[in-house]
Amino acid sequence: MRGPLSFLCLVSISCLYSQFILAQDKNFYPTTEDTVLLARLAAQYQQHYKEELDKLPRKNYKDFADIYTLRWENVKEKFDKREIYTVPAAQRYLDAIVAEIAKGNPVLRDRSFACYFSRSAVPNAAYIGEGIIVFNMGLFYRLDNESQAAFILCHELAHFLLQHAENSMNKYVATINSEEIQAQLRKIKATEYHKHAQVQDLVKGLTFDSRRHSRDHESEADSMGVVLMSHTRFGVSGAPAALAILDSIDVDTLNTARCLPAVFNAKEYPFRKKWLHKEEGLLGGHAKLRGEEMADSLKTHPDCKLRIKLLEPFVSGARQTVAGKWVVDSTVFATLRDRFRYEVIEYDFLSDYYTGSLYYSLELLQQHPGDNYLVANIGRLLGGIYEAQKAHRLSQVADLPSPDYPANYNLLLQFIQNLYLEDIASIDYYYLSQYHPGMDPYKLFRKAYEQSERNMKQ
Repeated sequence: MRGPLSFLCLVSISCLYSQFILAQDKNFYPTTEDTVLLARLAAQYQQHYKEELDKLPRKNYKDFADIYTLRWENVKEKFDKREIYTVPAAQRYLDAIVAEIAKGNPVLRDRSFACYFSRSAVPNAAYIGEGIIVFNMGLFYRLDNESQAAFILCHELAHFLLQHAENSMNKYVATINSEEIQAQLRKIKATEYHKHAQVQDLVKGLTFDSRRHSRDHESEADSMGVVLMSHTRFGVSGAPAALAILDSIDVDTLNTARCLPAVFNAKEYPFRKKWLHKEEGLLGGHAKLRGEEMADSLKTHPDCKLRIKLLEPFVSGARQTVAGKWVVDSTVFATLRDRFRYEVIEYDFLSDYYTGSLYYSLELLQQHPGDNYLVANIGRLLGGIYEAQKAHRLSQVADLPSPDYPANYNLLLQFIQNLYLEDIASIDYYYLSQYHPGMDPYKLFRKAYEQSERNMKQ
């Protein structure tokens, strides 16, 4: 196991995190990422990637190297874009859970790997290569207890141990270099017209994505994950419970049609119904995709009900003398879960993904009305959207409506598209004005409010 914490991390857990917990107050203050650590880790993993290249088969080497390079670029991006969370207390907590898993599973002790929290809002976790497992904050904050988090980690460790990604790479290279595919390519080459279209049709089903596993791999990782988990103090009942959460994780929880008029209706600038007018059809993004099977295929985590059913024999057959929902620290779990809801919003903002940050801000605001950070962030997002539209680069910070998106997110996107420049400036200014000057001591709010004043004068 590679990482900043050894197996001794389970000693005096409370002491390790007390400073982190006591440092919290009612306001969220974005963390500063450790860029030196990120650069060092990136260099370390890049060396590992280069060593992997040297070990690749000589036959079809270029095809193998291309795939491994594609995977490395995805890994490198996690560090370059500061997606990996570097707060020491959070890393120590994650390492403590991993240490508990490794302690009960000797097969992991001599394997080189590390687990990190990712600042992504996407509700997922993944083994991404180079011995790295990322646990997205967008998934962690939706969990109820440590046993569920442990299963998520065991599932990804199973992918790592079973080499699912590497086996898929081997299969892909073998397929594209098979005599059957090569014969079809020669046949296409001999034709006179539409060569590009024919090649596109041929490779459509052969496109490789190292970040996705087949559904068979998911079930295999589930079952091995439960086996790994059964050797720990985390109760295996966390496995089906975690999958049940994944099954409903894409449910749209923000009623945008009700929320937007409630949040942005000011006496000086009343909300207008036309701002929510939907453009119909596929280009407008509100076409509906029918069919239960189609809907399941678009889920972040499809087949969860089937996966739960397949897991039942492994869960019921597990023999654990000690099994619970909590092993490391329930207080730190709750602290991180609450903080991560804000961290993903901040990271979307820093990544210029304004519509994602706005959606999650509005969603959380329903639970925490008047929250200083959320109010300030909504204000600076509207200010940023104003600046982007003024510079004719709105598409760089805002998604366009799409039938693949949830209905309520689509309506938010349509709302943004329907606004004129003066609408955005006015909505922003009058929204923040209701909290001025009470929130002025909060620096983030004051900066957003001053920006809204400048935009109103332009």
